[in-house]
Amino acid sequence: MSLIKQLLKLYQQGYKIKTMAKGLGISKNTVKSYIVKIQQNQWDPKHLIELENPVLEAKFHAGNPAYKDGRYDQLKDQLDDLVKELKKRGVTKYLLWEEYRQQYPKGYSRSQFCFHLSQHMRAGKPSMVLLHKPGEKLYMDFAGDKMHYTDPLSGEQIWCEVFVCCMPYSDYGFALAIPTQKSDDLIYALRACLQHLGGVPQVLVPDNMKTAVAKASRYEPDINQILQDFADHYGTAVLPARVRKPKDKALVENHVNLIYTRVYAKLRNEKFFSLTELNMAIQEKMREHNQTRMQEKPYSREEKFLAEEKALLSALPAKPFELKCYLQCTVRTNNHVKLGEDRHYYSVPYQYIGKKVKIIYTKSMVWIYCSGQQIAVHTRQRGPGQYTSQRDHLCSQHQHYLDRSPAYYLQRASSRSYQMYQLFEYIFKQGKYPEQLYNTCDGILNLYKKADQSKVNKACQMAIDHQNYSYKFILNILQNNMLEQEPKEVEKKTPNHPNIRGQSYFDQL
Repeated sequence: MSLIKQLLKLYQQGYKIKTMAKGLGISKNTVKSYIVKIQQNQWDPKHLIELENPVLEAKFHAGNPAYKDGRYDQLKDQLDDLVKELKKRGVTKYLLWEEYRQQYPKGYSRSQFCFHLSQHMRAGKPSMVLLHKPGEKLYMDFAGDKMHYTDPLSGEQIWCEVFVCCMPYSDYGFALAIPTQKSDDLIYALRACLQHLGGVPQVLVPDNMKTAVAKASRYEPDINQILQDFADHYGTAVLPARVRKPKDKALVENHVNLIYTRVYAKLRNEKFFSLTELNMAIQEKMREHNQTRMQEKPYSREEKFLAEEKALLSALPAKPFELKCYLQCTVRTNNHVKLGEDRHYYSVPYQYIGKKVKIIYTKSMVWIYCSGQQIAVHTRQRGPGQYTSQRDHLCSQHQHYLDRSPAYYLQRASSRSYQMYQLFEYIFKQGKYPEQLYNTCDGILNLYKKADQSKVNKACQMAIDHQNYSYKFILNILQNNMLEQEPKEVEKKTPNHPNIRGQSYFDQL
């Protein structure tokens, strides 16, 4: 029973003020003040005893009289404007109080003014208790302070970023030192974290770091493409915390502070000579941290995680994630695109010359897209200044140029006539530079398209008979209509032979 109800029962039974004060252990003036308030308001003691304690106490203690002061009525309408002014550069509470006293000389003192202003600011920012589901989210952030190891050769201190994650339901933590905050290091650390957890949560909650969020927005932030690819591969989603709202990820912020005490401080006097050694020490301290009993709870973070969260995580993918990089460029006139990182060129179909294309590449493959359609796939090559081409990407003229060879031309000639095939055989037996012979064959094939085919075959036979295998000789026959003339017998020279008798032999007879 509350002290007030005891006093009311004694007052109802007719005890005197001195007896009530002595029995309740309070002063006579206090007892007298309660009785005066009952009599002034004509309250029924029996009715008061039936009230709940908070309601009863409110009747006798109406609250802080400061809020009933007329000065508060003058100030309360200005509080919202004062809070806005306080956010401006150089504006302080003392400056606002001076301006307030100039307007109201009999207003609040500085301490009371600052008290009411602080109360208004605190009441305007209520804090919400977030209830987390097991296995739902993974908070991730970078610690503000770095750690380092020593280069064994130069003695130089190599500073590293510390990647921190925690599962908010169990507060189970993970930390890893990585060289930088760049995308490839972030993905490596995040992949190591999921391997350590043994599963994938439903949502990844990063800070608004550039490697995670390309463009921050309260409602629809643009996720960095590499992180989005990682999330798609692992079957999870990315939901960044709001900009400048650290309470959205208060648990991981608190985890960073705990790591300063349970990892940084404990390793401050130890020396490490590689990143691997540093991470082994961090993992050992994090294991101790996760196995430590939590305050006001009969279990550790690891026990809570293993008992209620791990089984709810999604399975890890069978194939490891390959980091994808993105590039946009224009197809060159030689129907190739340049992968600037390797200074290597890859072919696309010649129809896309001059168009904008998107290149997606990993350590092993290169994909090329145009207007949302895949137009080429190549195995990634590292040779700078070299070209990787597919024959079907070239136009017919370029394909013809690549196909040129004696066998190619002989095959084309055989499909046209026997005379042309014989002529091409004699052409390639001349032993001239191949490019000259290919051009001669192209010219003869072109004549076969334009002129009468039977005449071309006769001209080829005449070229064989006269042992003149040039394109100009055949063209001259066709232009001058020499096919209508009777062919003259070709004089054949007598070959040199030691048994042949000359003119001097017959002069002796």
